[in-house]
Amino acid sequence: MTKRKLERFAEMTSFKNVLQPGFFEVYGKNHPVRGRWRDILFKNDSPVIIELGCGKGEYTVSLAKKCPERNFIGIDIKGARIWRGAKTAMDEDLRNVMFLRTRIEFINSFFDKDEVDEIWLTFPDPQPNKKRKRLTSSRFLNQYKLFLKPEGFVNLKTDSRLLYEYTTSLANYNELPVDLATDDLYHSDLISDVLQIKTFYEKGFLEKGLNIFYMRFRLSGCALIKEPAKDE
Repeated sequence: MTKRKLERFAEMTSFKNVLQPGFFEVYGKNHPVRGRWRDILFKNDSPVIIELGCGKGEYTVSLAKKCPERNFIGIDIKGARIWRGAKTAMDEDLRNVMFLRTRIEFINSFFDKDEVDEIWLTFPDPQPNKKRKRLTSSRFLNQYKLFLKPEGFVNLKTDSRLLYEYTTSLANYNELPVDLATDDLYHSDLISDVLQIKTFYEKGFLEKGLNIFYMRFRLSGCALIKEPAKDE
């Protein structure tokens, strides 16, 4: 590990907007913040929106700036990445932003039933050869169902046609309500203030002429989300 990363890890232990539980604090058990994000961390009754696989937290921080009436939590396992977003939020005194360093597999240890109003998945790894690891796989969607409100949304923003078409197929197969969808976001009429937020990597994708795919869907309508027999 580089000296710079070690310095950042050390500095982040003092950040009040970062939660870094150890493996055995959450493995097979619930963390004390579960069901209490509004009470003990944000200290308000505003909606809670999470970004899974937030990377450097660019989208999380930008959403928090545009929507100060909401609470945002960026979640990633890479501490060196989270440091950047957490540092920016602290420097700019953004009190509606928190960061959680954990594996997505442990997400249910941190959120209780109906605690989350909305989920963002911004440019997640499409995992071309490992369907089970995709953040929109049935495995993960069933986990999200346990804490996302019935009327809550999952937002997927990606440069991957594979991931977009896979998620569309999964939603159709399970009859999940899809509210918005486009295979070319910036040439559609769906573009909005929050959808215009661009991460460093997204700017690179656009410079290469790649399309940005977007869909917003809900997880209500079926008790258990299943994988299609094959990708449609």
